[in-house]
Amino acid sequence: MSNSPVRAQAKGAERVSAEGNSAVGEHGVSKRAKAANRKAVEPAKPVTKAAGAAEPVKAAKPAKAAKATEPASSTKAAGAAKPAKPVKPESRLAMVRRARRINRELAEVFPYAHPELDFRNPFELLVATVLSAQTTDLRVNQTTPALFAKYPTPEDLAAAVPEEVEELIRPTGFFRAKTKSIMGLAAARRDDGGGEVPGRLDDLVKLPGVGRKTAFVVLGNAFGVPGITVDTHFMRLARRWRWTESDDPVKIEAEIATIFPKSEWTMLSHRVIFHGRRICHARKPACGACPITHLCPSYGEGETDPEKARKLLKYEMGGLPGQRLDPPPGYPGRPAPPLGGGEG
Repeated sequence: MSNSPVRAQAKGAERVSAEGNSAVGEHGVSKRAKAANRKAVEPAKPVTKAAGAAEPVKAAKPAKAAKATEPASSTKAAGAAKPAKPVKPESRLAMVRRARRINRELAEVFPYAHPELDFRNPFELLVATVLSAQTTDLRVNQTTPALFAKYPTPEDLAAAVPEEVEELIRPTGFFRAKTKSIMGLAAARRDDGGGEVPGRLDDLVKLPGVGRKTAFVVLGNAFGVPGITVDTHFMRLARRWRWTESDDPVKIEAEIATIFPKSEWTMLSHRVIFHGRRICHARKPACGACPITHLCPSYGEGETDPEKARKLLKYEMGGLPGQRLDPPPGYPGRPAPPLGGGEG
């Protein structure tokens, strides 16, 4: 009787040992107890859709960090436009093609382009071109009739009284300096050229008051020798049209000469100067009335409203008199009035 409790305890231990790990954990704790504990703390499973309950919201994935430099307004949701692609610089070939097309289209706009100084011979053109410095061709044309009536030849002008010449050309401005120039070139022609104006660039630029611009005006329009006249209008438009970046007349002349064939030089000069005087003005270009805006990289520098731009047009383009008192045949505008006759 005394050994029965011991045997019972041993048999119980054997039963537990025989069950092995199916009922006892690593530390002697019943697996059933562990399972009961897990059920006590385990959250209830969500109700399925069949039960009609709302599906639990899944935890949102963390958003990717935005770039530190990108403002919130730049996102697609804000509707911001993508940055514009950088414009490729125009190639030399493309510029030359565009420049030549501008020349062709200006030839259609100004088929009557011509030198805007009145003259009857090379000597009168030479004197008129010297007088045109720092003034308008219109003012020169209003002044030279009286001058040439009194001094029709180089010999006559070389022998004139300076004060009388000064008074005649006073309306052109800088009349004292201009008097010395035109009397000096007249004397040079009388003494060295028999009264004839030379037809070579090297000879013309040696005369008093004659530079390359004046020489090319005379050569191109009195002798038919091609030349590029780089005056203020030509220089301005050549830069606006990106034909050159230089502001040196001699360099501009050399650069433009490589773009156009020599046969076009004289008429190109007239067309560009015509366009500069009538439409593409220095201070306020009439962009809205310009016929070559599709070829102009500087469109928008001036007035773009068509109605306002038309009011900026000058000379025959604006329905006003031109610069010549005696324009050539085919000129569509009105002749300019004589000195004192008004310029309306």
